[in-house]
Amino acid sequence: MNHQETAQEIIKAVGGTNNINSVYHCITRLRFELKDNDKVDNGTLKKLDKVMGTNVSGDQFQVIIGNDVPKVFDAMVKEHPALQQSPEKKETKSDNKKNVILKIFETIAGVFAPMLPAITAAGMLKGLLALFVSLGWMSAGTDTYRILSAIGDGVFHYLPLLIAVSAARKFGSNPFVAIALGTALMYPDMSTLLSSGESVAFIGIPVTAVSYASSVIPILLAVWLMSYVEKWVDRVIPAALKLLLVPLITLLVMVPVTLIAIGPLGTFVGNGLSGGINWLLNEGGLVAGIVLGGAMALIIMTGMHYALVPIILSNIATLGFDKFLPLTYISNMGQAGATLGVFFRAKDKKLKTVALSTSFTALMGVTEPAMYGVNMKYKKPFAAAMIGSAVGGGFALAFGAKAYVLAGNGGLPGLPSLIGQTFWYSLIGMILAFVVGAIMSTVFGIKEEEGDAEALAQFSPGASSTPAAAPSNEAAVNVDDMGAPTPTSDATAVAPMTGKAIPLKEVNDPTFGDELMGKGVAFVPSVGELVSPVTGTVMNVFKTKHAIVVRSDNGMELLIHVGINTVKLRGQYFESHVAAGTRVQAGDKLLSFELDQIAKEYDITTAMVVTNTADYRDIQPVNLGEITMGQEVLKAQI
Repeated sequence: MNHQETAQEIIKAVGGTNNINSVYHCITRLRFELKDNDKVDNGTLKKLDKVMGTNVSGDQFQVIIGNDVPKVFDAMVKEHPALQQSPEKKETKSDNKKNVILKIFETIAGVFAPMLPAITAAGMLKGLLALFVSLGWMSAGTDTYRILSAIGDGVFHYLPLLIAVSAARKFGSNPFVAIALGTALMYPDMSTLLSSGESVAFIGIPVTAVSYASSVIPILLAVWLMSYVEKWVDRVIPAALKLLLVPLITLLVMVPVTLIAIGPLGTFVGNGLSGGINWLLNEGGLVAGIVLGGAMALIIMTGMHYALVPIILSNIATLGFDKFLPLTYISNMGQAGATLGVFFRAKDKKLKTVALSTSFTALMGVTEPAMYGVNMKYKKPFAAAMIGSAVGGGFALAFGAKAYVLAGNGGLPGLPSLIGQTFWYSLIGMILAFVVGAIMSTVFGIKEEEGDAEALAQFSPGASSTPAAAPSNEAAVNVDDMGAPTPTSDATAVAPMTGKAIPLKEVNDPTFGDELMGKGVAFVPSVGELVSPVTGTVMNVFKTKHAIVVRSDNGMELLIHVGINTVKLRGQYFESHVAAGTRVQAGDKLLSFELDQIAKEYDITTAMVVTNTADYRDIQPVNLGEITMGQEVLKAQI
């Protein structure tokens, strides 16, 4: 599936264009503002090739794509340009329900997310320059250094202009008028006037001396207010004069108002917020590091870290360092370590591959695949990651670890931003988070199949369970004496039930639908009876009787799972007629179940998968559609 097809499928799954207020993307996620999140088809989304998972942060619906997110986003807005329209231009039924604080966080996130490429590029360059100077590879006085510094420092010095553009898009005002507002505040003569030390007034009203270079909050508040002023002026000015008078009046109102009121207010608010957080980071030490380090993953999941970007930027601009940023690196290392622990504990080859690759990705600073695709899915690794991050965060803040530039990458590529007097404390904190996260994840272990984990964990090849009482007339073998299946020839399987045979991908459960357990076929039963699809040996009967494993004499191992999530019935409505070790012929009765009762509560679609799929060259279903037990339904070729 190409990016264009993926984009179209995602749009359909989130309820169509009519359900989308706006969409933008960060480094790995599409972030949707939807009219109604209940219209999202999560099951379809998660089955798409390029979708790693989904997440809801407040009222924002996020689709996790990974490194291809810019390409999917571009394909999406190329086909539907209106999707980039600011959400303030559309009404949503949930707008009035949103918590005020949550709306502020989401607004800040919406403003800063589009700016991150420029900010992170500049931050990375500043970090590399610091590294080169510290290693003696470059002198701070050379022309080359000064030119490269201009690239890195220019973005931060003129940060209000970047914020003006992004905020104007977010608030639905003219971005060029917003830039004009920002340039007036940063005009050299204005800076000289405000820094002269003498009293300044505008038509007799005192103007407070404020430096707007590298500032964040003042311009953000100014453009927000400007959006209302501009819209009001636009309504009252005749159409023939709008082009001339709307921007003129807007600027004549907003520049003085910003200088007199908003600038000082924004500076006061910004200083207050950064002062409070910095006090916690400076005075909290070990305890603050443990709490914030452990909770960092939750802060990132909710998007609250975007609300701290202005404070981080302010700290770096005014203090030359920030103490919050190292915690983001440490949290990423905790996620990477926990996923590595999953690699050590997992038995499924595909899961081991996914865990190892996402652990490496998290080390590189992109944690969504690890966090959402592995750690949160299996829960215990996520707890392990938080414990590791708490240990690393406690160590780092206890020794005052700092970041000196905003590199934008909280992984190994972003290490230059930490280079300085406290670099080794930050690095040790990251190592602690990784190692502790890996150890705790390995100790905690996982249940490998989401939703039906306990049941399917029992069905790994060669596993055994406590057998039910075997009928006295059945010969039994010791399954513990039987090794992993080794196919000796091509194999066939017959339908284990009467009903309708369907492709496995149509099962509404990713464990089976995505063929995580193996290839096979599925059934919608019309009779509550399950028979053996092969001649061979019963390898496993789960204690809740809803699933069974049978191995054919020629080495094909089949897991038959009646219904979706029926493990929750704990055996109710099921009756087993065989036990582990029982010899069976194709067509012998294995289970009986009360179909009507089960169907009232659960999807009764039954999956039959070849758990040793990797040993076969090809496995294909045959005779799909209406079928009766005993008809050939599956072929496997070695």
